[in-house]
Amino acid sequence: MQNETENSQKEAMEEIQDFGQLEMDHNKQKHNIYLLSIIGEVEGHECLSSNAKTTKYEHVLPKLAEVEDNASVDGVLVLLNTVGGDVESGLAIAEMIASLSKPTVSLVLGGSHSIGVPLAVSTDYSYIVPTGTMVIHPVRLSGVVIGAQQTYDYFKQMQERISGFIESHCMIKAERIEEMMMNTSMLTKDLGTILVGHEAVAEGIINEVGGISDAIARLHFMINDEKS
Repeated sequence: MQNETENSQKEAMEEIQDFGQLEMDHNKQKHNIYLLSIIGEVEGHECLSSNAKTTKYEHVLPKLAEVEDNASVDGVLVLLNTVGGDVESGLAIAEMIASLSKPTVSLVLGGSHSIGVPLAVSTDYSYIVPTGTMVIHPVRLSGVVIGAQQTYDYFKQMQERISGFIESHCMIKAERIEEMMMNTSMLTKDLGTILVGHEAVAEGIINEVGGISDAIARLHFMINDEKS
């Protein structure tokens, strides 16, 4: 029995170290909560530097599929502290979270920038800590870009995909999102808008300002409500 407990603890630690994910033990409310951390930069089809903190979408997507099919998991808590990253991969994760049949809650800690915004609103309910930030800016590509109309059309289409997803999962309108994307008065070397804590709630992006206790309490409430 002791060996089984030690092996279970070892597996949990490896899960945290390798993937930033953890299935939390039963508590007094007898709910199994799956913890998903989206930390650093969302890594796409190309590997980032080994010195960078990354969330690899090829790890997250299969795990979310497993969570959906696992009857023992009652809900999902998503912790976010991300600078953004690969748009396609970030949207893929956001769509997966949004399509889960189990209750989901997100908590923005530090920041949830760029493609982190769709990730933050993809859950059923969202929180942001008072000092948390969200940066909304236009789509950017690195490397060689062909200066043709088709390129600009592609940029526009991608921005519409992002703003459309955000609009469909929170209270803000796509027009307001695009207005904040094109703001020239706030960022010195870029277009966009920075929202801090209560500002993100006031804009209708995040549901509420709160911390980890609020997020977990809300998730337990949603699970109880679903089971009743």
